[in-house]
Order: sequence, then structure tokens, then C-alpha cells
Amino acid sequence: MKKILITGAAGFIGFHLSKKLLEDGRSVVGLDNLNDYYDPGLKKDRLAKLEEFPGFVHADFNMADRQATAELFEDNGFDGVVNLAAQAGVRYSLINPHSYVDTNLVGFVNILEGCRHTGVKHLVYASSSSVYGANTNMPFSVHNNVDHPVSLYAASKKANELMAHSYSHLYGLPTTGLRFFTVYGPWGRPDMALFLFTKAILEDRPIDVFNNGNMERDFTYIDDIVEGVFRIIDRKPEANTEWSGMNPDPATSYCPWRVYNIGNNNKEKLMRYIEVLEECLGKKAEKNFLPLQDGDVPATFANVDDLVRDINFKPDTSIEVGIQKFVDWYREYYGV
Repeated sequence: MKKILITGAAGFIGFHLSKKLLEDGRSVVGLDNLNDYYDPGLKKDRLAKLEEFPGFVHADFNMADRQATAELFEDNGFDGVVNLAAQAGVRYSLINPHSYVDTNLVGFVNILEGCRHTGVKHLVYASSSSVYGANTNMPFSVHNNVDHPVSLYAASKKANELMAHSYSHLYGLPTTGLRFFTVYGPWGRPDMALFLFTKAILEDRPIDVFNNGNMERDFTYIDDIVEGVFRIIDRKPEANTEWSGMNPDPATSYCPWRVYNIGNNNKEKLMRYIEVLEECLGKKAEKNFLPLQDGDVPATFANVDDLVRDINFKPDTSIEVGIQKFVDWYREYYGV
């Protein structure tokens, strides 16, 4: 896979993945319209670092634009595509549901069509741990049923998996969905907990702690996420010859379609996460305890057995190491 399209290349995960691919000598076209869901300045700074590489080209438009997306595919002849562009955020989906339809559904079908018509060898796309929804059987396994989402964001990610399957079935397009678990690290999103907490603590403001602190998350460091995606790109899924319609496996198929969890396989209490952050900042947080938010789930925990078996990789960065690296980046980037 020499020439790769990364959608959302100026985003948190897209930036880190693009950088790793460019350092590996790949050619990357980064599609990103630099929208204002959060500070575009942060996206522009990420983009500026990618533009230092001669193998990087930025495409600036919304992938919901059918004609522009089709022309991008026709003009480039991509070997592989990694779709990371999405309207993110569970809570924001309660406020602006239409943005999730425009990007996560309309935009995604445009990507599928581009792959179909130009002979792309492998489509890798971001799904989410949120697809597990009302499931409480932990650790979450890709072989579990995921038909009970509790937010529109989660439903849109589940829809991506179903849409990809239809293209794998109809056109033989190899597709792999990756369910990311609570990604954090340097250059992270300002709407995510670690960023919000760090900013508030340093500014002597209270932090909002939902579910009265009784949250558990499988926090996954950005480098582990990127390593997993990087290894998956060149590993096209194959049909599962033992798949049965009488007892269907939700993780595999009779066509070239797969889904994997990428998580740390270690759930941590939110209060411990905050404690580690306080230690790294050398400062205590004032906590504002709130109830569980609509659309949120109390806990996430990834089973990564399939990932380990197929690509010989298991995320393992501890929150003590990962949070310190984020704090170091935050202090340097904002001059705090």
C-alpha cells in the first residue's frame, strides 16, 4: 500500500497515523475540511507538521461532497484508504444529530463508492467502542452482538460497519472496521476528558466528573492506536470459510470483512485517571460531581484477542506513562 488516502488527516488520530505512514516512506493524501467542531488552529498546526513531508498532499473539502470525493479518487488511484473523518462526540450527538448523518453516513457512502469504482485494495475505517451500547458483558468482544446503541453517534458507527459489509458482499471490497477505545495523548481533541481536565485544573476551575465518578474506561494511548491501524492497513481481510448463516459470527463474514477492537484491555476508574493527572500536573482538581449523561455508558473494556492473534500486537501503554506524555506536550504547546 504505497499511496494512501487518510480522511480526517488533520484530526487527532489522522495526524499521528499520517505522520507514521510518511515516516515509513508512504505517499499520503490527507482529506480534511478543517471544520470548527473544535479549535481549527490546532488542526492547522497538526497539518503544518504533515506538510513538512514531501509525500503529503492536503485535500480541503467535505467528504459529504459527492462530486469532489469521486474526483479525488479518480485523480489519485489510491492503494488503500483509512477513513478517520467523522463527526465525533457522544454528547454533541444530542445537540446536532444532522451533522452525524452528513459526515458519518453520507460522507462514508461517498468513500465506499470511491473505493468501489477505483479498485482500492483495502478500506480501513474507524468504528468505536460506543457501538457496544447497552451491552454489559465484559470485556467487550467483537463476537458479541451490538444491536443496542445508546447514542446517535454509536448508531452511525454501527451503520458504518453494516454499510462496509454490504460493499464487501456486493463488490468484494476488503474492509476492516476498528473499534477504538477512549483514545488519548499528545495533540488530542480539546473536547475529550483529559484535555478538558488539564485545562481546567491549570486555570483553577472545577472539573465536571460524570456518573459521580463511577465511570470506568479502557483508556488507550494514541501510539498504540496508530500502531494497530498501521499494521492492519497492509493486512487485507479474508473470507471466513467457516462462517455460518445459521450461527453468524458478528466479527467476521463469508466475504472480505472484519472488525477489531483496539483498546488497552485494561479498564481504569475515572477517579484513578484524574489522580494520575493531578500527580503529573502537581496540582489537585476541584471536582464537580454530576450524574451519568444521556448517551454515555458507565464502563468500557476491550477484548483484543483477535487483534493479538492476527497482527501480533497488544496495546500496553499505562495511563501513568501516557498522561505524563500528554501533560508534557500540553505545557510545551500552550506555553504553560
